[in-house]
Amino acid sequence: MIPTPKKFFLTCGSSEGETELTAFDGALLNAGIGNINLLKVSSILPPGAEFSPGIKLPPGALVPTAYGTIICTEPGTIISAAIAVGLSEDSFGVIMELVGKFPKESVESKIEKMVKEAFEMRKMKLKEIKISAVEHKVIKIGCAMAAVPMWY
Repeated sequence: MIPTPKKFFLTCGSSEGETELTAFDGALLNAGIGNINLLKVSSILPPGAEFSPGIKLPPGALVPTAYGTIICTEPGTIISAAIAVGLSEDSFGVIMELVGKFPKESVESKIEKMVKEAFEMRKMKLKEIKISAVEHKVIKIGCAMAAVPMWY
């Protein structure tokens, strides 16, 4: 059986690269999660998971992570990525990811609405929202990403 993560944090980063993959790798490094293996998960935070922004993840670890990423090859374009966690009073949390070609303020506003809608759809009471977002102006090949890594 796969264990359920007990801790989480929010992070984001952006980068330029000579290729799309190296731009993505640079954004991961900028976000502080470039030396782990991301296991992409969907959008549910386990019940009771504790916000732990100082988690030190061991290099090479397999880390369940909800994330969104955007890569763009149009110089001058503004790209943004945001991640948000909605926390409930007594149940699981909901994670939302949003990326696009719009400024950071816009992505933050939109993702907050998405979390609120997700809680309304589940008929759950929202206690708190945590958001992390980044904006990047593309020079050649740019990437922006935002993530919620979860740990044990």
